[in-house]
Amino acid sequence: MPDITIGPFKRAQGSIVLPGSKSISNRALLLAALASGTTILKNLLDADDTQIMRNALRQLGLSVTDQANHICTVEGCGGQFPVREADLLMGNAGTAIRPLTAALAMQGGNYRLSGVPRMHERPIRDLVDGLRQVGAKIDYELQDGYPPIKISAADIQIKDVVKVRGDVSSQFLTALLMALPLVASEPVRIEVLGELISRPYIDITLKLMARFGINVTCPDSQSFVIPAKTVGAVYKSPGQLSVEGDASSASYFLALGAIGGGPVRVLGVGSDSIQGDVAFADALALMGANITAGEDWIEVAGVKNASGRLNGITIDCTEIPDAAMTLAVAALFAEGPTRLNNIASWRVKETDRIAAMASELRKVGATVEEGADYIVVNAPAQGDWKSPSDGIDTYDDHRMAMCFSLAAFGPHALKINEPHCVAKTFPTYFAEFAKVVS
Repeated sequence: MPDITIGPFKRAQGSIVLPGSKSISNRALLLAALASGTTILKNLLDADDTQIMRNALRQLGLSVTDQANHICTVEGCGGQFPVREADLLMGNAGTAIRPLTAALAMQGGNYRLSGVPRMHERPIRDLVDGLRQVGAKIDYELQDGYPPIKISAADIQIKDVVKVRGDVSSQFLTALLMALPLVASEPVRIEVLGELISRPYIDITLKLMARFGINVTCPDSQSFVIPAKTVGAVYKSPGQLSVEGDASSASYFLALGAIGGGPVRVLGVGSDSIQGDVAFADALALMGANITAGEDWIEVAGVKNASGRLNGITIDCTEIPDAAMTLAVAALFAEGPTRLNNIASWRVKETDRIAAMASELRKVGATVEEGADYIVVNAPAQGDWKSPSDGIDTYDDHRMAMCFSLAAFGPHALKINEPHCVAKTFPTYFAEFAKVVS
């Protein structure tokens, strides 16, 4: 997809059927692969990150069959991958490389995992340290603490509490939770050191593990106990599993409903969602948006203020790190400053999202303050909006491209560079966006 110029727009209204959740899709694919029996996954996200996971599973000897209408059939391996040696290219898919690393470390085989250059800058040390505690043999190929990594056959023995840091990425804990049941001859206790960020993503992991027959208990907020392995396969297929719509992707359209008057309705997530990013709707409500919701839909119809503008807010974004990016761009349409706190995890995502967000917001005229774990955005006055001739850079980061589509509701047309990066999670984003804006 070449660079695109969009806007200026004044109105947004309509409805959007959301693609499947990336977080749920990649967890469900791996659990289905490790389970006994056949699992039919419905509404599976068809995007770069889930294709990376599917292709890796096929390399490992699994039958993973894509069918029409976002249905995928996975023949489980009962916990033991058929292929004992593989070199896996994981792109920039954190939700694929991290849990797969942990599962492969339990296999007794020899594997190499690498990715694109940015993946080799994204930390994996805390996960590797956790796996080494149970005897896994994992070596860094280039730089300590980062992929590429090599996993060698090892004797896995869990003799003590497994400890893992929780303040860099919740994906490290997710990976351990999903993999350690494969070798849990006795109950296994995992303890989180320090703050556990993005707790709602751990809740997704626990709920999906329960669907596949493993019920993890939580004696306190920092501890997780995996039950002892029973005879036979650990995970058991639920037969069918339907993937919710992606709540992070919903955030762009919900924000459109506030900025562009609405009503805009997203279909596929609602009050019954297991995804933490549905709390984005609560944040938007704090900014003054009119929100209504049902079990599997959320709708936004403008704002309550007579001015028609959102209110700036200060908010702790620990539990909505991805959707919080949308708040940063929505702040362009707010009265007063918007401060997003506890977003340190942005620094180790597809790009350094705090630096990238600050840079691009300034291009359109916003005043921005950035810190190690926060960002403060002040909207430009109406006459101070800018239309950068060099366009908005997206840093090969799908969320940067989707977030900044909202800025086309300013007074100027906006060029977005390299918009094809949305293929990571939402390949049809700009086509869907075009359907609801005018």
